[in-house]
Amino acid sequence: MTSTEDTNLEEKMSAPAWKQKLFDNMKYVSLVFLVVQNATVILCMRYARTRDKEQFFAASAVVMSEIIKFLVCCGIVLVQVSGNFRAFLAYLNENIIQQPMDTLKLAVPSLVYTIQNNLLYVALSNLPAATYQVSYQLKILTTAMFMVAMLGKSLSRLQWLSMVMLFAGVAIVQVQTQTGKAPAESDSEQNPFIGLVAVIISCLSSGFAGVYFEKILKRSKGTIWLRNIQMSIFGVIAGFTGLYVSKWSEVIEKGVFYGFDALVWFIILIFALGGLLVAVVIKYADNILKGFATSISIVLSTVVSIIWMNFHLTWMFVTGASIVIIAVYLYSLPTAQPAPQTTQTQKKNW
Repeated sequence: MTSTEDTNLEEKMSAPAWKQKLFDNMKYVSLVFLVVQNATVILCMRYARTRDKEQFFAASAVVMSEIIKFLVCCGIVLVQVSGNFRAFLAYLNENIIQQPMDTLKLAVPSLVYTIQNNLLYVALSNLPAATYQVSYQLKILTTAMFMVAMLGKSLSRLQWLSMVMLFAGVAIVQVQTQTGKAPAESDSEQNPFIGLVAVIISCLSSGFAGVYFEKILKRSKGTIWLRNIQMSIFGVIAGFTGLYVSKWSEVIEKGVFYGFDALVWFIILIFALGGLLVAVVIKYADNILKGFATSISIVLSTVVSIIWMNFHLTWMFVTGASIVIIAVYLYSLPTAQPAPQTTQTQKKNW
């Protein structure tokens, strides 16, 4: 049992009956929200990037998501200090301004996440939502690789098998996409190869940034909300820098919020809350249920794509997606812990 599960069990045992019931229900509620959020943000992003309308700047959307995440995390910290604004400012001053080197550690994952988030828009501009959803599960493989390299984690044989299955499943899905057997959902110009490259780089950046962030959390006393505030600060700086380098002449001409409408603001909001939702799921659920949520999200995205976006289902896609779903489930299964060895003293006592 992991430390998170131990903490959750202690909280349940010490809580009143109504709180225990709420705790049990929260894991399912949070997972339902995670399924809906994952499927909704991908489908809406795909639709927004392929509809017949002037396109918004992806970098602007990424920056706005970071600002919203910053404000939400600040609100949570403010609640934690009982709404005392002076205490809130003192907390930020003590943990951010007065500890610049500690804060700078978050610049690395923040920059990588900013690049990843921009690449997600590129990927969804060139790949069907269902294909993207399946392909993006490669982040499990890249995360596992970085965990082995950076954290010294060992994987079980079953997890290594799931890695091979995951790669094979994504490869099958991508083969049918590259050969054009699954027609695009839109008449807009799309390049599946560019979409695939964007997904691969996104998975690499996601794996590295996630493991790097976990390493920082384990070696420091800062809460996850403080760390998200720090990352959001660097994320806004990196986002505006990228916007300046790539689109500044267009931004000056058209404005930062060019192309923004209710749908774009909705995408920005649910995208920003997605990372915070994962933190809730980690607290109340476990990896197995999170794996189920991911699998259900893939199925849901595929069904909606068929009904709403004219996605043509093929046997190759079904086969590849099924292999990926099974691989995600197998990887999330708990690994068997080695039995403790009996010492000579214990043997004598027997």
